[in-house]
Amino acid sequence: MQIMKKIKKNDRVVEKIICNKCGREIPVLHGRAAAGVCSIHQVWGYGSDKDGEVHEIDICEACYDEWMAGFAVEV
Repeated sequence: MQIMKKIKKNDRVVEKIICNKCGREIPVLHGRAAAGVCSIHQVWGYGSDKDGEVHEIDICEACYDEWMAGFAVEV
């Protein structure tokens, strides 16, 4: 989850990133992640039970590694 800070009328910069899985804060430097993070932006389309929903998540590197270890097909 990215927490944005408004810097001008229509400009925003990332102020904080929090891992959606473990809640750990991911360091931010000059508006960008300063550590490993996996960001996913998913727009669900037709044929999905989530049709029209937009999901945005950020996962720290440790949670990402744990998540990938559970995949049946290696990344």
